[in-house]
Amino acid sequence: MKQAVEYYLEQDAPEAALGFIDAMEAAYDQIGRYPAAGSPRYDHELNLPGLRFLPLHGFPHLVFYVEREDHVDVWRVLHGQRDIPPWMIE
Repeated sequence: MKQAVEYYLEQDAPEAALGFIDAMEAAYDQIGRYPAAGSPRYDHELNLPGLRFLPLHGFPHLVFYVEREDHVDVWRVLHGQRDIPPWMIE
């Protein structure tokens, strides 16, 4: 997440950086309310039961997380055009 904000600021796009932060806050809110709404697409491929992701509205990023009994663990926020499985395995 920090890298994305820094990238937008380096590109002299402060509105995009703020928009990214707003989109992240909205995604965290949605995940907190409806954790089962995220896609389980990579949980089987990576052998990570319960792994889900939610696309970030208006940005090419994905928020990866796992729902726990009493909370949600956000694992990573990655650019959606990257090769996701190797990034998640690292």
